[in-house]
This record gives sequence, C-alpha cells and structure tokens, in this order.
Amino acid sequence: MDFSDIVAIPWLLPGFTASLVVAFLLRGPVQRRLRTGPFLSWSLIVSLGIILSATLTPSREAIEFGAVGTRTCDLSRIGLARIQDLLGHGDTTLNVLLFAPLGAAIGLLPRSRRKAAIVVGALALPFAIEATQLLVTRLDRACQSADVIDNLTGLAVGLGIGAVTGRFAGKAGHRRR
Repeated sequence: MDFSDIVAIPWLLPGFTASLVVAFLLRGPVQRRLRTGPFLSWSLIVSLGIILSATLTPSREAIEFGAVGTRTCDLSRIGLARIQDLLGHGDTTLNVLLFAPLGAAIGLLPRSRRKAAIVVGALALPFAIEATQLLVTRLDRACQSADVIDNLTGLAVGLGIGAVTGRFAGKAGHRRR
C-alpha cells in the first residue's frame, strides 16, 4: 500500500487507530472466551479492524464530492490470480496481504467449536464486504469478484502459516518439558 491508497481511503488510518484502541479494551474478554493469550486475542481484533477500515469506509470521492457506487459488480475474474499479479504491488497483492494476518491469528487458535465458528465467519467476510460495497452506494466502493478470491487466498495462506507455526510451537514446547 502506498500513499495514494491511503489518500483514496481517508478513514483507513483513523480506523486502524480505532482498531488498536478497541483491541486493547476487548483483548481480555476475547482472550477468556477463546482461551488464548492476550497477544493473539489482540491480533484477531486488530486484523479484523484493519480489514473493515480498508474495505467498508467511504472513498475520498464519496466524502469530498458525494460520489456514489454503481450497484454493479465486476465478475471478470472468478479464479485465482496469476502469479505475476500476486508478486506485484497492486490491488491483488494488497487484498491477499489484508487477510493473511487474520488467517494467521485464527490458525494459531486452539481447536474448538469457537475456532470453527470463527473460520466460518472469516470465510463469509469477503462475500459480506463485497455485498456491502455493492449495496451501500454512498461508500463509492467497487464490488469485484476478484477481491473475494484474493481475500480468501490471503485467509488460506494465513491459516496455513498459523497452523504450521502453532504445530511447531507446540512441539517445541513439549521438547522443553
């Protein structure tokens, strides 16, 4: 993400700041509910807050000029992104990177029914975001099927990283005993 992306989404940095504060305030209750550590509960809340700040806040044009969305959704890409798009510095990479931290945090959670519910919610999140961008035209955000695929890719990568990290950390903990 470069400066032009931050300017295009003026509520991104305030949303990030609010996410930090909310995570600080709610990390204890989330920690107890999920039976995990304070950093992991904080990470879940912050990563979700960043996603919501980056995707569900109005564009600069909507705020300054009253621009509205088109109520159409670009369905031109349904499959996975090309490798060169994933390795670039464009929207594809940003959409993957946006969801990877959430996936990693979820992947680190201990197995439970709550974790399963969180995984289901995280899988539904990209669809809900794009539907909101489609229907809430005052945000002036673009609904794109490619964003859903890229977000799910980032979530899957993050889940994998979290699961592998958790497994190795668990084995290392057993060896120390």
